[in-house]
Amino acid sequence: MEQTDYYATLDVSKDADATTIRDAYRKLALIHHPDRNRNNPEAAEKMKAVNEAYAVLSDPDKRRNYDAMKNSFGAGATHRFRQDYTDQDIFKGTDIHAIFEELAKDFGFRGGDAIFKEFYGSGWKSFHVSRPGFFMKGSFFRSSGGGDRRSVGDQGAGGGFLGGQAASLLGSLLSKGAKKGGDVMDTITIEKSLAASGGPFAYFHKARGKKLVVKIPPGVREGQRIRLTGMGKEGKGSGGSGNLYLKVTYKKSLWERLVNLVGSVGRFGNDK
Repeated sequence: MEQTDYYATLDVSKDADATTIRDAYRKLALIHHPDRNRNNPEAAEKMKAVNEAYAVLSDPDKRRNYDAMKNSFGAGATHRFRQDYTDQDIFKGTDIHAIFEELAKDFGFRGGDAIFKEFYGSGWKSFHVSRPGFFMKGSFFRSSGGGDRRSVGDQGAGGGFLGGQAASLLGSLLSKGAKKGGDVMDTITIEKSLAASGGPFAYFHKARGKKLVVKIPPGVREGQRIRLTGMGKEGKGSGGSGNLYLKVTYKKSLWERLVNLVGSVGRFGNDK
């Protein structure tokens, strides 16, 4: 099913908060769940579209980039977003697995492992960790480059979500050998009018070889840095990615460039 607009897919407004988006997704996941729509390929495609829309809109960074693309490209935003984000990028960090486990517990449906394998094939892998007193499970999307993009939806022995002690143990188990990615620093040159009003700015991320649409905040000053969380160097294992910091400089007018050039020539002459 071709995506048109992530907000329309979830039937939420552009200013919907995180709780509204999650509730809307859970409602649609219940309606289009494959266990309620056997032999209905249309429902399965709808469920995939709903999964993708929720994975994007439930993540603040991905949602911010998508909103910037909507401002720039209108109806073509989703297509442009899919050009810059792989399936691994889109589903990284999603709690979809946990929501499917909630539905399995409440309505007797199959859990996330079975659904993900049915929808996405061998790309989805599951993990299980057992220790005295509890059992936990989750899933991750294995990228073509071999990195494991974990999306944890954990449950304890009693079926409820893990408490602090079990979650801490899970974190230490998954973080073995993990290394957080480094930060990336770069400079962007923008028009003063864009700095004053704010808006989207096209930026090519050399380290990742992809285009980004950066949302420039209104009133940004020259020398300030814009942080893009998680867009730095990728980490190892379960280590998170670093951040990308973009230092803002203003585009100089022809007159300002001439003044600077004359000043440089004058300084050079004085040094003789």
